[in-house]
Amino acid sequence: MFVVMADIRVKNGCDENFQKWFEESNAVVSKMPGFKSRKLFYSHQGSGAYRIVMMHESKSTFVATHNSPEHERVFSKGRELMDSDPIRSTFEAL
Repeated sequence: MFVVMADIRVKNGCDENFQKWFEESNAVVSKMPGFKSRKLFYSHQGSGAYRIVMMHESKSTFVATHNSPEHERVFSKGRELMDSDPIRSTFEAL
């Protein structure tokens, strides 16, 4: 199991649109080979702070998803709502 955590800061006033984008983007990435789950978390430590946790079968299935045209198309829409690029951390189950 390969886990990716992405910390995201959303532009002021874009929270509702970001949450809607996340739901819509799940419909795309959930169809990718090796996909297990993807959840959105909101931080109460500051406005516009989120964490996405995604689980994949393996690092290779995550990389294939991340490099796919489908991911690029859906991510580019979400990126417009973010202050900066996500800060990612990756983990592998033992």
